[in-house]
Amino acid sequence: MKIFKHIPNILTLLNLLSGTIAVIFAVNNELVFAAYFVFLGIFFDFFDGLAARLLNVSGEFGKQLDSLADVVTSGVVPGIVLFQLLTSDSARLSIKNIDITCGNSNFEFLPYVGLLFTLAAAYRLAKFNIDERQTSTFIGLPTPAATLVVLSLPLILESSISQGMYDFITNKWLLVGLTILLSILMNYEIHLFSLKFKNYTWKDNKIKFIYVASILILVVFLKFLAIPIAILWYVLLSIVSNAYVKNKI
Repeated sequence: MKIFKHIPNILTLLNLLSGTIAVIFAVNNELVFAAYFVFLGIFFDFFDGLAARLLNVSGEFGKQLDSLADVVTSGVVPGIVLFQLLTSDSARLSIKNIDITCGNSNFEFLPYVGLLFTLAAAYRLAKFNIDERQTSTFIGLPTPAATLVVLSLPLILESSISQGMYDFITNKWLLVGLTILLSILMNYEIHLFSLKFKNYTWKDNKIKFIYVASILILVVFLKFLAIPIAILWYVLLSIVSNAYVKNKI
């Protein structure tokens, strides 16, 4: 039936819808709800590609639509979330004694650093579309992975009763540093292994099995805190794997 060929694009549009709803929540500082809708969007993003491959309907239109949806879900939303976190009382830095004002209040420039993430995500997505090298591996941190790090922050804050954890996560310099680090990692020429399985043999997928098993353990013990640790572990494991392959050659 012809309707089946539209399933991947419908899933992509559901990703875009989830991201758009997340934008509304993020703008209204409802960051936990924004995180849930971003996770839902990433879920749809994963299955639209899988559906396209299974139905053999992959095409340029779907590829472009997917990137447009990802710009919203994995670009605009995390940028706004970082903006909101940097706007919190513990992360404010106003320009004082400088003639930059909005109405009667000083202009706060630091929160806008969070939008660097949005620009870096859009740049990476555009580059990914024309980069023919990224078939079996990723070059640079995928935008959904970087987005998961950012959106895990409000969930960690929501679930943690530790004042120390709250102060750590809302520290303005940590947030600025994280924004810059993720923006660089998304566009840096570093090869990261893909979690797509061509087969399920231990020999061909050893690193993937190790990663998945370690993530499951982290989630059980650390819950939402496992997300940023998992992404960091993903990058480090890829670097170690690349070094091992080079030495072997």
